[in-house]
Amino acid sequence: MFEKNPSHALSSANSHAASAAAYSTNRFSVAPMLDWTDRHCRYFLRQLTHHTLLYTEMVTTGAIIHGKGDYLAFSEEEHPVCLQLGGSDPHDLAHAARLAEARGYDEINLNVGCPSDRVQNGRFGACLMADASLVADCIKAMKETVSIPVTVKTRIGIDEQDSYQFLCDFIGTVAERGQCDTFIIHARKAWLSGLSPKQNREIPPLDYPRVYQLKKDFPRLTLALNGGIKTLEEAKVHLTHLDGVMVGREAYQNPGMLVDVDRELFASTSSPVDCVAAVEAMYPYIERELSQGTYLGHITRHMLGLFQGVPGARQWRRHLSENAHKPGADLQVLEQALAKVSRQYRESVS
Repeated sequence: MFEKNPSHALSSANSHAASAAAYSTNRFSVAPMLDWTDRHCRYFLRQLTHHTLLYTEMVTTGAIIHGKGDYLAFSEEEHPVCLQLGGSDPHDLAHAARLAEARGYDEINLNVGCPSDRVQNGRFGACLMADASLVADCIKAMKETVSIPVTVKTRIGIDEQDSYQFLCDFIGTVAERGQCDTFIIHARKAWLSGLSPKQNREIPPLDYPRVYQLKKDFPRLTLALNGGIKTLEEAKVHLTHLDGVMVGREAYQNPGMLVDVDRELFASTSSPVDCVAAVEAMYPYIERELSQGTYLGHITRHMLGLFQGVPGARQWRRHLSENAHKPGADLQVLEQALAKVSRQYRESVS
């Protein structure tokens, strides 16, 4: 049974985080982001970091089970990769999880954090925080079906249900009844009406101490923090309190931040990633995708922020933005863009 332990010392929690999470994939992850973390994005990010856990966009159980497209497609090079599911029917979630495990996903995550109206209408996302028993049933059904980890991404509260006791009751119920041992906590509550999804990522205030306290009260759970993290230095601070951190928009808009993750957070002894080499490593993938009918811009749109702060970065972004979506755009467009920044980049890191 996962009991609260208010007297648990902070030093003990820190020790747990330092030892148990040292090489866990949950130690650092890139968040699931709609229209952003598709398979092309994940393949690119993998060139920058080998150990970071990458998440898919949220995929509904209905799309996986009944959709005509292949909503589970990913490349082997993306590992470790986690599928985030949207749904609230235990049977359907178990079915989708079973299909995902068969396809080779490393982890399954249930979305209990998205506040959009469309998601609420489907009865999943953040509104599920109001029904911890249902969430527990969903997690248990998936865990009984698959052998890979099943986790929950949630908020610290919803609407007026935002007390610390409400959060503890939710976590305790899902942990005990659902046998869930890993939670990713977005350290903001969600307003289910009145705010857009974008506003829900910015307006409700962040409350990191509340998540820190949660770790002290549930020391045996693996808890990762999401929300507002912009640098690896900030991530290191959070990791003195928790088992993991998840970065979203900053990792997408400034992917260059990922080049030091393996060395700084996973104790890798490999040489720092060369961002120019990372772009060049994409060439075979891009050529293969172009031969299958993928438009160049569908891939390069995820690469625009790579050289942030480097002389020539504006020209890199501009050339790709203006040319990658043209009919017939091929690898030459990317090579031309890279030429505008490669020398300056390598001089800046030498």
